[in-house]
Amino acid sequence: MSVKPYGNQIGSKKEQVTQMFNRIAPKYDLLNHLLSFRIDKLWRRRVVKLIKPLRMPDVLDLATGTGDLAIAIGRKVKPNVIYGVDISSGMLALAAKKVLKHQLQHKIVLKEGDSENLPFEKHSFDVVTVAFGVRNFENLQAGLSEMARVLRPGGMVIVLEFSKPLSFPMKQLYRLYFTRILPWWGGLISRDKEAYSYLPASVLQFPDGKDFDDELVKAGLNPVRRWKQTFGIATIYVALKPEQ
Repeated sequence: MSVKPYGNQIGSKKEQVTQMFNRIAPKYDLLNHLLSFRIDKLWRRRVVKLIKPLRMPDVLDLATGTGDLAIAIGRKVKPNVIYGVDISSGMLALAAKKVLKHQLQHKIVLKEGDSENLPFEKHSFDVVTVAFGVRNFENLQAGLSEMARVLRPGGMVIVLEFSKPLSFPMKQLYRLYFTRILPWWGGLISRDKEAYSYLPASVLQFPDGKDFDDELVKAGLNPVRRWKQTFGIATIYVALKPEQ
């Protein structure tokens, strides 16, 4: 059974995740960069570099949140269009302000939607990206299968997600920070302790590494690269949709 943000409350994981992000949206950017020591920006830049060689791609950024990855792509790549989709209206409201600030409204279209039931036709996109979002899916296979469905043959999926370091002493330091310090610090600033207790719980439960590659294969995608970031704190996964 998948972990939920508010385990003692009524509601599906999807409903609770939506509620959680609507609640923490005002503090999300501050905490995201603060708790990651801003290393998350480096990881996003590496995702953007993987897309940069493509010519005028149609890009779908799922779980776009406040739009950080969509904006980074819009600033460094020459896309035809970028759709940023998220289930949280609160997060999208902040994303819209940031898109206007960066004058990318002609490139980025924001849309409220469910990553497990996308409002797009099959073969609509050249690239699908997700940064720190797949572990929030209620049904991981449904979400990955939707990515495969909307991708064009030969299209690319790029997933940036937290993972679990395996080597001493990073493994021990990471667990201490992630399970003790981060929930306390995040809960204090956001005033939602459950949200920042859910973060480490969802990461520890998530099938990272080869296990996630196996999930991509089940969804009909071909993993081509697994790129560990910063001692394995996060991983960038790259997969292609087979040519037909």
